[in-house]
Amino acid sequence: MDYVMAFLIGGLICAVGQILMDATKLTPAHILVLFVTLGAVLSGLGLYQPLVEIGKAGATIPLTGFGHTLVTGVIEDVNKRGFLGIFTGGLTSAAAGITAAVVFGYLMAVLFNPKSK
Repeated sequence: MDYVMAFLIGGLICAVGQILMDATKLTPAHILVLFVTLGAVLSGLGLYQPLVEIGKAGATIPLTGFGHTLVTGVIEDVNKRGFLGIFTGGLTSAAAGITAAVVFGYLMAVLFNPKSK
């Protein structure tokens, strides 16, 4: 059942993004910022965690999950380190994902020799 819920929640988030791209003049960059911000705001208000508990990876993998990860890290670090946690928490919690994106992006660029248009 976890797989089904992850598929439904993740699919719903992606469908909303696709509808926004098709029905509005928002660019993919605008939608990226909107989703990360929405995930952060919902997480800060305590509304995103129940979605994560239901949808698991379906809620944490899309862009809204990145905003959730940043805010969760900041909240944890503020509780541990105080004011300094505002600056270190988000980076600490998202470091593995950011590092993986940079490393794999670099490897793909080296292996497949991309050409500009």
